[in-house]
Amino acid sequence: MHIVAENSDPLVSDTHYEVHSQWSPTIRYLSQTEVHTYALSIAASVLLSFFPFLIVVLSLLRNVFHIPLAEKALVFALSDYFGSDLGGFIIRNLTKVNHGRFQLTSVILLLFTANGIFEPLEVALNRAWGVKENRSYFGNQLLSLFLILLCGGLALGSILLTAINTNFVAAEYGLRAVPAWLSLAIFKAGAIPVTIFSLFLVYWLLPNRSVPGRRIMPVAVMVGIALEVLKYIFLFAWPWLDRKFRNEYGPFSYSVGIIVFSMLSSLVVLAGAEWSARKPGQRPALLDAPLS
Repeated sequence: MHIVAENSDPLVSDTHYEVHSQWSPTIRYLSQTEVHTYALSIAASVLLSFFPFLIVVLSLLRNVFHIPLAEKALVFALSDYFGSDLGGFIIRNLTKVNHGRFQLTSVILLLFTANGIFEPLEVALNRAWGVKENRSYFGNQLLSLFLILLCGGLALGSILLTAINTNFVAAEYGLRAVPAWLSLAIFKAGAIPVTIFSLFLVYWLLPNRSVPGRRIMPVAVMVGIALEVLKYIFLFAWPWLDRKFRNEYGPFSYSVGIIVFSMLSSLVVLAGAEWSARKPGQRPALLDAPLS
């Protein structure tokens, strides 16, 4: 007896082939050792620059802008990104210590360590776009400084905007305390566009070549949403991860948590760089050479 297989639906087959052809190169790109080296280097620099950045922002909110509600918005942002456990640890160590009026040391530390984020990121973006020559060290440091000030200013502006909008809503509707869901909505309304715009600037300015903005903006939107989804996945898995990290790393568990989250976020950002640089049907730059 002969069994005749039914012909598969051409539409389903074409869709499967299209999805595979789009995502397979990105997955292969992320499996490269070099890409993981970039991501780990970026994550280590994030850990080094994270607390100096928060100290600088907190000092500006307390001593320059004098907006107590903005400080509450910063605390709310940390709770949203890191949850009640890790976020609470960061908030306690940030707000309970008198950091002084002018944090020159924190500013210098921030500029020095945050530059380490953009160095490997530039190399990774250059490789994704097929650029063989990186900027000079001085050129990279100058551009990194510009991006630090610009992206940091955008983050600070988002916090201030959240505080102002929350205060406006409370005053407009006569609320003594704005509900948590409304504060979250106000924060997201400012934070997500700021994240997307910051990603656009990084994708657009860091490669050592002219990059078409029309190919970058959709990717920046997609990566910004992916980072938001990754954040909630990380928060969902954090109770289990926290137990594992405490068992394996002891007092360094929170630092490991920040590094792991930063490394996963870096891989998402690098995937977006590969996606934006690759033309339809083109293989990623790191995959041009045969794999050993």
